[in-house]
Amino acid sequence: MTLKVVNLGLPKSGTSTLARALREAGYRVADHRLRERERDEPGKRRVFVAELLYRGYYKSGDPMHYMQRYEAISEMNFMHGKKSIWAQCDFMLLRRLKQFYPNIKFIATRREPESHSRSIMNWNNLGTKRLGQYPVPGLPPGFGSTTDQQIRWISAHHETLNHWFRDDSDFLEVDVADPDAQSKIGKFLGRDLPWWGRENANPNPSEN
Repeated sequence: MTLKVVNLGLPKSGTSTLARALREAGYRVADHRLRERERDEPGKRRVFVAELLYRGYYKSGDPMHYMQRYEAISEMNFMHGKKSIWAQCDFMLLRRLKQFYPNIKFIATRREPESHSRSIMNWNNLGTKRLGQYPVPGLPPGFGSTTDQQIRWISAHHETLNHWFRDDSDFLEVDVADPDAQSKIGKFLGRDLPWWGRENANPNPSEN
């Protein structure tokens, strides 16, 4: 298979919603982790999409070397153990993807920054602990555990994407709360999306 779609959105920006929408549209999607490759046993090693991208790049030059079965990536970051990898912030890697897959479409899912931060804060310990402890592009250790810092980080991420892709017709930034998000993405990809909604929402609706 050939890689066709990559999402550059941050966690809790609608990545799981996009993953489901793409699957319903017929894409084979790699979303954050490849659980089908993990062993169901104590101490099993987690298989993260972001790490496989770098393994592939440094193996053969092709970031998709170990994920040839997939057509889309909906989330490409993780923080686990001693590792923190944010491939959507690495323009060297994104440029390499474009070189290997020239017809690739980049999407950046986004939400209103305050709402996005609120969702981050209420998702396990993502905002209250991990973002402030792990090294993250734009958030060195010690930064990222407050709403104000997260809002600034979220906004800067999208400002940077819009700068880097300012003349690229293969880039689409989309607010997942936009009533027209489904049709905008479908038109951008040239494929109808039969489903759109909310996936992987916080258990308490008021916290999303």
